[in-house]
Amino acid sequence: MAFDQPKVAATALGAVALVLGLAFTAGFLARGADGAARAEIAKLQAEFDQQARELAAARDEAQLEVNAIAARVGELQAQANRLNALGDRLTQVGKLKDGEFNFNELPGQGGAESAEDVPAGDLLSSLDALEAQFAHSGRQLSVLESMLFNQKLENKRTPAGMPAPGYISSRYGGRNDPFGRGRAHHAGIDIDANSGDPVTAAAEGVVSFSGVRSGYGNVVEIDHGNGYKTLYAHNSANLVRSGDIVRAGQQIAKVGSTGRSTGSHLHFEVQLNGRQVNPRQYLDKARG
Repeated sequence: MAFDQPKVAATALGAVALVLGLAFTAGFLARGADGAARAEIAKLQAEFDQQARELAAARDEAQLEVNAIAARVGELQAQANRLNALGDRLTQVGKLKDGEFNFNELPGQGGAESAEDVPAGDLLSSLDALEAQFAHSGRQLSVLESMLFNQKLENKRTPAGMPAPGYISSRYGGRNDPFGRGRAHHAGIDIDANSGDPVTAAAEGVVSFSGVRSGYGNVVEIDHGNGYKTLYAHNSANLVRSGDIVRAGQQIAKVGSTGRSTGSHLHFEVQLNGRQVNPRQYLDKARG
């Protein structure tokens, strides 16, 4: 690494000149010069010593600059390591394909241009700019990480997948009443299953109701906190109570035929912002 140090160069040239002067004067002494020549030598020696001290001081000052730059490079390396670790986490959270982002290899660079020495002042300015760029990139990646994390939490609170084993025996919307009383609106879907089969939460949330409701028999209702609520009815037994926190896929009840039911099955409803919606659109969602 080369540095722009005029003081060091000038001092070194002065020292060389003094050495040549001493050698020249010594030649006079060898030929029998008088006491005046000795005095001149002493003067030159004193100047040489002064130049040597100035050269040593200049070298110390240059070394301090080198040490300062080395410390800055170490700080930037630490920031680069932090950004690499954050980038690795984001590739995992965002489920990016292998090789799409590789934080362990340097990107390719090249060019046919000629190079020249970098002045110390320019190098320090470049380090300042690089540090500012790292700080900006770090803030952007932190925001992105927060967004991906919030999205992951949101996905866990959105209904997804079948809440019971079996097949859909009755769909959402208009249908013939199973008890022969004409047409009726079916507020959810029925999933044919065996009595005692597990009923699982379609998403994370808090149990807002666990008990008996007219026509529904044993019911569990879960509030997912993002406008979604799900309802699981006709259970043979409820396994959770109001206020319980449940996770996606956790068993909350057992399939049964309580309430207004013609046989063992799960009645499943989804509400969004207080309105019933077709649960079918959420059954095929795979959790990331």
